[in-house]
Formats: sequence, C-alpha cells, structure tokens
Amino acid sequence: MITLRICRGYFLFLWYCVLLTRRWHTIQETLEDLYYGNITPYDRQICSSTSLRNAMDQSHKYEEQLTKLLEGEAHSLLLRLINAENEIGSTMALENFILGFRLGMRIAIDSLDEEVIANMKNQSFHEIACTVAQMFFGEDIEPKVLDGIVKDTLSFETPVVPVKDNIYSLELFHGPTLAFKDVGGRFMARLLGYFIKKEGLKQVNVLVATSGDTGSAVANGFLGVPGIHVYVLYPKGKVSPIQECQFTTLGQNITALEIDGTFDDCQALVKSAFMDEELNRHMKLTSANSINVARFLPQSFYYFNAYAQLDKQGKADELVVCVPSGNFGNITAGLFAYWMGLPIKRFVAANNRNDVFLEYLNTGTYTPRPSVATLANAMDVGDPSNFARIIDLFGAFNDPHKEICALISGHRYTDEEIASTMRAVYKETGYILDPHGACGYQGLLDSDLSETETGLFLETAHPAKFKGTVDKILEADIEIPAKLKAF
Repeated sequence: MITLRICRGYFLFLWYCVLLTRRWHTIQETLEDLYYGNITPYDRQICSSTSLRNAMDQSHKYEEQLTKLLEGEAHSLLLRLINAENEIGSTMALENFILGFRLGMRIAIDSLDEEVIANMKNQSFHEIACTVAQMFFGEDIEPKVLDGIVKDTLSFETPVVPVKDNIYSLELFHGPTLAFKDVGGRFMARLLGYFIKKEGLKQVNVLVATSGDTGSAVANGFLGVPGIHVYVLYPKGKVSPIQECQFTTLGQNITALEIDGTFDDCQALVKSAFMDEELNRHMKLTSANSINVARFLPQSFYYFNAYAQLDKQGKADELVVCVPSGNFGNITAGLFAYWMGLPIKRFVAANNRNDVFLEYLNTGTYTPRPSVATLANAMDVGDPSNFARIIDLFGAFNDPHKEICALISGHRYTDEEIASTMRAVYKETGYILDPHGACGYQGLLDSDLSETETGLFLETAHPAKFKGTVDKILEADIEIPAKLKAF
C-alpha cells in the first residue's frame, strides 16, 4: 500500500489484485473481463485483495498524476461542477463529469439571494430543486432539459415529520429504493444519460462501491439507461439481505461484484481503477459514489426543501441539522447548501464506532483506519472520501479546524446505544427509527438543543430495509412497504 499526501487532502492509493474464478487478475484484467462479457451480470463473484508486488516502482507515475489533478490547473479552475470556466462545449463537460472523482479541486459556490430562499416555503420540491440545480448545472444544460431531469428525478417527496418536542425527522426513504441516495443516484443517471446521448457515445462504465444503499439507489437509477453499464462492488456479509437483493437481482446493465473485505476495500478498488490512465481511456469510467460531485451535490436539494417546510411552520429560525455520517457525502451536500446561503445554525455529525471524523474534531488530526461492522452499516467507513472536500470548503480560513469545529460538532454511538435509542423512541412516540436515523436522533439529544432551536435529523433509509435487526430490537414485526416486498 502506498500513501500519498498531496495538498491538504489525503489520498490512499492502493494497488490490488483481484481473485476471480480461481485465478489472479489485475484490476484492469478484471474490468476488461467485465467489459468483454467474460463475467456476466448474473455471476456472483467473490473477490479478495492484496497489494501488488513492485508497486513502489510505479509510485512516481501516479504521484505525478495526482499532483496534476490536485495541484496543477485544477486548483485554478472555477468549477461549476461539470464544466470549468475555461472549458467550453459539452464534450469537455462530459469529460469533467467522467473525471468527477477528483476530490482535491476547489469549487466556487455562488449564494442564493435571501429573498429567493425565503420564498421557497411557497414552492414545491420540484421548483426548489430547479432553483438549486440551476446554480450548479445551469451553464452546461438548457433550462428546459434541466427542469425535465429534476422533475423525473423527484417523483417522490422528502417530508419533514415531527417526532418529539422540537425534533423533526427528514424522511428520505420515499424514493424507489427507500433510501436517501435515490435523489443523487437518479439525478446522476439522467444527467449522464443526457450527455452520452448528446455526444453520441456508445458506452460509459459506472463503478460504485456500496455499503448498502448506494448500490441499490444507483442500480435502480441507471437500470436500462442506454449506453451505461454499472458495476457495483459491495463487501461480503456486510449489507442487509434486502439491500443485497436490490442490486444483485436486476441483470440488464447492472453487474454486482461481492468483495471479500470492507467498504473501504471496495472504495479503494474504485479509486485505483480511476488512477489507471489506460483503463480509463479504454472503458470511459466514472463513479457513482459521492466521490463524484454529480452524485452528492443534488442531495443539497432536500436540505433546501426541509428548510422550506419548517419555515412554513415558523420553525426554521434556529435550525440544527444532525446527519448520520459515513462517507460524509450527505453532510458535505448540507455544507454546500449552507455556503449557498441556507440559514442552518449548526451541524451535528453522528458517527457509529467508525469515528475518525469525531477524532479529527477532538484532536485536529485525521487518522483513517480500517472500518468495523456495526448495526448502522452504511456508516461503516474508516476513510471517508469526502473528508478532503470538507477540508477544502474551509481552506480559505487561517485555521480550518477551528472553523469546522465552530460549525460542526460530533457524537459517536455503539450498537448498544443505537438499539437503546430505537427502543426508547418507539416506546415513547411510536416512531420507528432505522439504525442510522437513531444515530441522528440521539445526536440531537446529545447536542443540548436550546428552547429556541429546532432539531432536524436525516432519516436516511426505511427501517424495513433492516427488518431483521429492527424487529429484534423493537420486539415487533414492522410492515414491509410494497416497494420492498418484491425482494
């Protein structure tokens, strides 16, 4: 394993071999097998990983690539997510989209007028999202096309529901796969489909690492989209049965690969593939993880929508938002909304036992480590990709750590504490939390909300996606929504 520290971010660059069908392959050979059909979407591949010999001999080549991405022209460009200021034409926009994994790039964020945000309480979710999307993507996509993409993406609501006293749940599980990533996954699928059709490309390959919900949301969003094939890498035995079924049984243009390792191993494989110049040229790779800005930025839509709903009730003046945090794409999207002018008073990052961000808040030192399995499996990330983006967002300050701590606090919860919160809330209110939402709810309780503050936690997935776990904790038999019964 080679660790390269460049600029203010950390990049763990791993070389892997992949064991498939009883023989060793490099990542390139494995993906080429996928590309040429030697591995079908219905194969259930179990992979294990190890470092390649002689990796050090190649380190200078990749250090040069990373330096170019992170320190060179990239930092001088004003990104508008897909298109850069001095890049014209949709071809360049598409290439920037495909290279959306570049975590170290500075992104300039325009603010919305206070009057625009204040008027959102009178608008629909679709109208709010169109306003925000125009700020991100308006220079690259015609307004009518963008409006259509947003409308098609948001075929469901993200309601704010009262739970107890001044604490509300932002329910993000009303989409097709009953998880918050439906917003980003569906938007990205339609956006990439638009560019592929416009450029007349035959094939783009999407790589996605998942700890559960990302895989199902992305697979559903891209299912049947012409010109796109999706490869989902997921850790063996570390996703719920329903989550696994949601992306392993689809077929068509979706291939699922089971990795004998953790989510961090899956994510490292994806990142390593992107650093292979020849492989990218041959396969036109892009990512559907939150390392791709086009996947996580649309998640800012529901922050604005939540604020509008609370503002309509007169509850948004002092808003505290608690985000169950794993790879930190969700809270990063919230920070983007904040820097665009959304009046959020402060954020709370709720961690499970994988608490490298809380450690950073407490010590100022970021120390990634192997993840451990917990009840809140989507948060089982030991080296969150979006930490680099959070650091970059605060890079203009003399002391980024101090400024981050002023806006974001953190808490950590064990499985026993998560289960205790789920039981307590169910007994007191009848509201059913999933393990991730339980972290968010408890994070608000432990943040000492004042009488004038309103607490909002993100309920990121439907409890039925973890039915076995939830039933056991609550000693109940929760209902399975129709969308999940097929699995």
